[in-house]
Amino acid sequence: MTTRQDARADYGEIRDEVKKLCARFPGEYWRALDRTQGYPTEFVEELTRAGYLAALIPEAFGGAGLPLSGAAAILEEIQKAGCNGGACHAQMYIMGAVLRHGSDAQKENYLPKIASGELRLQAFGVTEPTSGTDTSSIVTFARRDGDRYIINGQKIWTSRAEHSDLMLLLARTTPRAEVVKRTDGLSVFLIDMREAKKNGLSIRPIRTMMNHATTEVFFDNVPIPADSLVGEEGKGFRYILSGMNAERILIGAECVGDAKWFIDKATNYGKERQVFGRPIAQNQGVQFPIAKAYAQMRAAELMVREAATLFEAGEECGAEANMAKMLAAEASWAAAEACVQTFGGFAFAEEYDVERKFREARLYQVAPISTNLILSYLSEHVLGMPRSY
Repeated sequence: MTTRQDARADYGEIRDEVKKLCARFPGEYWRALDRTQGYPTEFVEELTRAGYLAALIPEAFGGAGLPLSGAAAILEEIQKAGCNGGACHAQMYIMGAVLRHGSDAQKENYLPKIASGELRLQAFGVTEPTSGTDTSSIVTFARRDGDRYIINGQKIWTSRAEHSDLMLLLARTTPRAEVVKRTDGLSVFLIDMREAKKNGLSIRPIRTMMNHATTEVFFDNVPIPADSLVGEEGKGFRYILSGMNAERILIGAECVGDAKWFIDKATNYGKERQVFGRPIAQNQGVQFPIAKAYAQMRAAELMVREAATLFEAGEECGAEANMAKMLAAEASWAAAEACVQTFGGFAFAEEYDVERKFREARLYQVAPISTNLILSYLSEHVLGMPRSY
């Protein structure tokens, strides 16, 4: 069991090395990709070679064997450096389902190849056009047919599907009308997308306001081996819950990194920019929003650490993980607003990278879970108020 001290480790050496790696991918690199909605293949390959995308994979399978807080430190530094961890972060936050519930054969077959970079596990198929964040309402169905399952359905906002070899898929295996509890009858599958694309799986890219390589995925009688099932049939919802907590924590760490980037950018510019014969950072109207964003960032940072501590200790952390994500997303957005106001018109010029990061930061008010749903969760499960949805 991991101790509280472990989760609060600084990971200074790892942070320094990540910073050095990210320095090889400056703003110009990300701007060029942004113009064409391109995928940062070189950046992801470098992270893979350095072992960072295998951070959570046990050493026995070729990974670093770090706890969740180590992965959080990596992603925070990526964002703080002005890069975008969204190109590859799923490989960290969906790893838990395989590690905790995958069969020995699945682990032995896939984990070493994922750790080496031979395979990418970047796609997480959960959300559907009609279900949104109501996961229990998904209708994509996996029907057992002898030694295989046949999948039909559709997923949306499945980022990186075009750049992934494997997908972690949540699908119904029992119709909702036949289960007592709406979260029953859902199962998790680890799908080889290379084979599935030959047999009925198709992918449609979706252009969005940020370059996030997101797609819509269609399953048309896609056959997969029965041993693609992760854990027990019908127990999939509970399997992904712990993965969702990890996702919240890691996204929270990314938002903290974004907030630090905006705060540093705004502070430095404010001290250098002269208007009316004085640096604009001398004016309280410029100082205070940045200072407030800094305070919000520090508070969010502490909540992210607390959530990681509980997660690593195997304790219930749903409230803390959700609060960490919400507070960090709000802190990064406050820092983004302060940065734009500090830069003024120059914030909208591509060359300063502020407008790109501003667009990217806005995402986390909505995904991977909206602020309103987090507030509903806290209202019901922490404060004991009546269920609102």
